[in-house]
Amino acid sequence: MMKLLLNIQDSEATAFLKLIEDNPYVKAEHITAPDMELLAEIKEIKTAFKHVKRIKEGKLKTRPVEDLLNEL
Repeated sequence: MMKLLLNIQDSEATAFLKLIEDNPYVKAEHITAPDMELLAEIKEIKTAFKHVKRIKEGKLKTRPVEDLLNEL
């Protein structure tokens, strides 16, 4: 089963949900704002882990933390 996450304007959401819920092969669930925030945070964490993996593989350059702190 494929899962999709769609961003739909509030004004069009009701009509869109009615359209897709009429199909027997589609199951639609509403996601609350806190759940959306959690999904965004999880996505950021996954991206961070991908960066760490690329650093370990030598595919992504790093710089000393002192350089970063000096920029502040």
